[in-house]
Order: sequence, then structure tokens, then C-alpha cells
Amino acid sequence: MLDIQKDKLIFHYDAEEVWIEPWGANALRIRSTKEHKMPEENHALYERGMADCEIAYTRQGAEISNGKIRAEITKLGKIMIYNREGRLLLEEYCRNRRDVLDRKCSAIEVEAREFKPIPGGDYHLTMRFESVDKDEKIYGMGQYQQPYLDLKGADLELAHRNSQASVPFAISSLGYGFLWNNPGVGRAVFGKNIMSFEAYSTKALDYWVVAGDTPAEIEEAYAAVAGKVPMMPEYGLGFWQCKLRYQTQEELLEVAREYKRRNLPIDLIVIDFFHWPKQGEWKFDPVYWPNPDAMVKELKEMGIALMVSVWPTVDKTCENYEEMLEKGYLIRTDRGVRVGLDFQGATIHFDATNPSAREFVWSKAKQNYYDKGIKVFWLDEAEPEYTAYDFDNYRYHMGSNLQIGNRYPVDYAKTFYEGMKKEGQENIVNLLRCAWAGSQRYGALVWSGDIASSFESMRNQLAAGLNMGIAGIPWWTTDIGGFHGGNPDDPKFRELFVRWFEWGTFCPVMRLHGDREPRQPQYGTTGGASCCSGAANEVWSYGEEVYEICKKYMELREQMRPYTRKVMEEAHRKGTPVMRTLFYMYPEDPVCWEIEDAYFYGPDVLVAPILYAGQLSRTVYLPKGEIWVEYATGKEYEGGQQVKAHAPLENIPVFIKKGETKILL
Repeated sequence: MLDIQKDKLIFHYDAEEVWIEPWGANALRIRSTKEHKMPEENHALYERGMADCEIAYTRQGAEISNGKIRAEITKLGKIMIYNREGRLLLEEYCRNRRDVLDRKCSAIEVEAREFKPIPGGDYHLTMRFESVDKDEKIYGMGQYQQPYLDLKGADLELAHRNSQASVPFAISSLGYGFLWNNPGVGRAVFGKNIMSFEAYSTKALDYWVVAGDTPAEIEEAYAAVAGKVPMMPEYGLGFWQCKLRYQTQEELLEVAREYKRRNLPIDLIVIDFFHWPKQGEWKFDPVYWPNPDAMVKELKEMGIALMVSVWPTVDKTCENYEEMLEKGYLIRTDRGVRVGLDFQGATIHFDATNPSAREFVWSKAKQNYYDKGIKVFWLDEAEPEYTAYDFDNYRYHMGSNLQIGNRYPVDYAKTFYEGMKKEGQENIVNLLRCAWAGSQRYGALVWSGDIASSFESMRNQLAAGLNMGIAGIPWWTTDIGGFHGGNPDDPKFRELFVRWFEWGTFCPVMRLHGDREPRQPQYGTTGGASCCSGAANEVWSYGEEVYEICKKYMELREQMRPYTRKVMEEAHRKGTPVMRTLFYMYPEDPVCWEIEDAYFYGPDVLVAPILYAGQLSRTVYLPKGEIWVEYATGKEYEGGQQVKAHAPLENIPVFIKKGETKILL
């Protein structure tokens, strides 16, 4: 049965009801359920916006149009989606005999929208689409540890892990964007024959699709309904210093003083984890951090902002555990001991999906951090990691079920975003290991997690950063040099470090971090002192040659500050990625759709990282229609050609549009 209402098209057959409705410019939201009522949650889609909608019955069923997009649904429920010119964008993959006149009628009985009941009343949902064009390219979907920018052919887990962030919005080369608007743990497969999305536990199907003439138009339409980042504060435009980990107040201050003694530009320094007495006590350990007020004051006088790491884990022996347990502020387990993570103590995460729990945690952070002048937070362990080995209990650990499993990082970010908004702060930055669709509107700056220190890992991060931008997360960063391992005295690691540092200059946030070797000895017996630090990780820790290169690129980042500020303003206003694929900027140039190892930092700076050990030159494609100026030499090149760029250790290949050379030259 088909029913046309004022603002939606409704299909009903047996227990299933389907809604197709306009949602923003040139976009449709499609939902389906076998419950008695369509769920009310909007998840990532917090703005509906204006729509120019037409709905009508047709000979085959009904259709709905909204600007540049049109959906048809047959009398028996099959959906096909087209753009304004009539090009097929998406077609449901059904193989049944419900309609024997369908050209794809089949006896194999495979449904496009498959709801498999599971114990507890939810469904294992699978949504299947035809792969309508063998040459289709797909980008976005968040951060995965693999080197492929084009995801066609990829099989992706929809779940959060350390260094993996599922943000299920994708852009297709066919001219559409697709949001899987279901935060349930699941899977996405972009197969050659079938594309599918799964949610392992849910009550409804929910996706959003938009048509557009360019990737930029599609991205901006998505940002209009899912939200945009705040304006990046000034301290986010320059260089950030971090390591695992500064163990005492005096150690951190001495590093900051040395940066100032050397007259190096630095915006922010980070106090990483286990500066607290116990997990769940959101405050400084007075043994090792005796005077936070004086520390913040001295840093402020040096013009350096301070970020502190905050974990959502609560130790069963900490001062807040019993109160949080009594008030229902902790996530739960199905059976057995309530422990979600066993690291430096038996802990359980606070339930960030509970607004009262968020208020409680913020009240502690406000008292012990924010009121002391610390306005920037690193919200670590947000995935949470234990899903990797305790999947059967995941629904209970999350304080609800698998339906909201991937939403936890969003709610965790909201804890601090909401708190700072109440204090009148506007431009908010939360450094996060994970994010889901919509996290950007809570000031999410996502970093690529605890990754290996290798060129292979570095190549993965380039794909991760570019796909995160396309997935709607403009603020992204990576640990310069990688996280795990790397000895500052090792010549091979020094080469990797330099190449990563050069590339990091052209990332949305330039942040040095890592757990270097050899690890430092234990420095105390109480609090977090047993969690030992890595070796030195300041720019002068790698020898004089490396130091001079780092100094050059730190000064270059500082020189780019006005340009970076404009790029951040565009991200704030329009949702534009800071790191942009070549096809994003030049979609009419077919070669740009093939390039996976170079990108734009903002609209005018083309960056070609050195991604292999021993590489002293590389080819770079320069898009058509421009004259390009090489940063290292000042030499000019006509666009539309591939050039060989020399890359001695001190230079990364960078090209600037002619007329914009003031950015770098």
C-alpha cells in the first residue's frame, strides 16, 4: 500500500512500513521498520532544513522529488534513486518473485531490506544495493588502517577501535552522498556486485542520500544537516607539543621553557594520561603536579595553551566510584564482574549516554581543570577498546545495546562541549580518538590513534585523514612519527620522523606525539607513576640535522597562520574539509580522481608527502587550468601534467597556485 502525505511518501506491506521524505537541499531520508511505530531518533541528522518537494502516484507506484534528487518506489516496495538528469544513482538489490514482471525477478529470495529478528526484540538489519557502475569510486566512511582512498571493493567494520573511527558518510563519483544513519555496530561492503550495510542490532533502517553536481556541493549539503565544526581557536593553528608522557609538573614546564629559549613557535603543550591519582578522579595528582595554578599561569605568560588528557574509565577503588554506581552513572555488564577495561586498575566507563552522568563528570573536570584555566581537553579511550575482545557483552557495556554502540564517542564529546558552552566558551576543541557522524558539531578533533612508527603506517594515515574529511570531520590529526616505538637515536627512524614532520605541517592540526624508545624508568610509587613514559620526543631530541629541518617547518606553519585561519573559517561556515582530495578541488579533471598520494591543504596548496624510505624524488600530478609554483625552487609549471619533484631530506614537494604564492614563498 502506498500513501502520499504532505511531507512524505509512505509504503506499507505486511509488518514493514517505509518512509521517504525530503531532508535538506537535494536530499531524501529513507526509513523502514517492522515496529508498530517509526523510531523518533534523528541520530546524525539534527537539521532538516528547507526542501522543495513533489510527490505523485505513477503507473508503477509513486515517486518523490526534492531538487536534484528523485526516488521511485514500486507498488511492491522496491526503491530506485536518480539525479535530476535521470541518471540511476542507487537501486535496491532484490531477488524475489513478489513481482514476476520485474526484470530482475528471481527465485533466490534475497531481500533488499532484510530484518532478521534477534532475542530481545531487535533485528539484525541488512540493506542491499546493486553496484550500478563498475567504474564507481567511493570515498569517506571515516578512518581505517589501510592505504586505499577509493573504498570500492572494501569491506569495513562499522565499529570503533583504537585507530579506527567509523563515520559512515560516503561520496560517490556518480554524484551522490550517502549516510548510513544508524549508530549500531555493523558492517559496510562496497562489493563489485552488491553494496551492503548491516546493523547487528537495531529497530529501524535509516539512511540519507543527497545528489549534487560536485563533491563540494554534496559535502556542504551533508554539513548543512549533520552540523559543522566550531571556529578553530587561534591555538589550533600552530604547533602542538606532546609525548607519552610528561610525568611531573617541572618536566613539562622545562620543555615549554626550552621551546621559548630557542624562540620556536609553539601554541600548545599536552599533559597526557595518568596525571591523576586514580582513574575516575578527574584531577591532578598532588604528588607530581603540586601547583597546577602556577603551572597554568606560567604557560599562559609564555603564550602556550595547555591541554589535559581525560579518560572515561572509573577505577573501582577511586573516590567517585560508589557515588557513580549508586546514581547509575556507570555502564553495565550482562553478567559477572563489572569491569570493562583492565589497565592500571579494574575500571568501567561512565555512561556518556546518560545526561546526568555527563553533568557529573563535567562538574569534576570544571572544578579541577577548567576553573584553573585549562580550556582544551583530550578525550581519550572513547571507543571503548574492549569491544575487540568482549563483543558478546558490548550491548550491555554501552549502557543500552548495540543500537547505540557507535554513538558513545559523540556523547563523550558532548560531556565537555556542553559543559564549556554553559561556561560561555564558543570555539571548543575536543581531541578524540574516535568519532561518529555528527561529532564535528561538538568540536571533535580526531587523531589517528596508537599507530605504528613506520612508512607503511604513515601511508595508511594519509588515506585515513582524507577519508575523514570527506566523511564530514574536517579537524583531523596524526601522531607525527607514529605512536608505537621509534628510537630518536636511530637514523632510520629519524628519516621517518622528518618525513612525517614535513607532512604534519600540512595537516589540520600539527601535533607531535609518540611513545619513544627506550622507555623511561619508573619515577615514583604512587598514583600513575607505575605507567612509565617513553623517551624524549621534542624537536631537539633527534640530532642537529633533524632539528634544523623541524625548525624550518615549524616556522613555515607559523607563516601559514593567516591562510590556515581562512581554511578553518571555511570549514566552520560550510563544512569543507581542511585536507582535500584532488578530485574535490578539480572534479572536472578525470586524472584527479585517480590520485591517492597527494592532496590539497586548503584550496591553494598542493602537498605530495614522501611516503617511502630512501625516496628523494617523486612524481606529482598538477591539475588542469592553473599555473603551479614549486615551493622549494620557485619554478612554474603548466597544469594538466605530471612532473618529477626533487625531495632531499629537508624538502617535501609542495606546489602553490600562481597568484597565491604569498602563502609560502
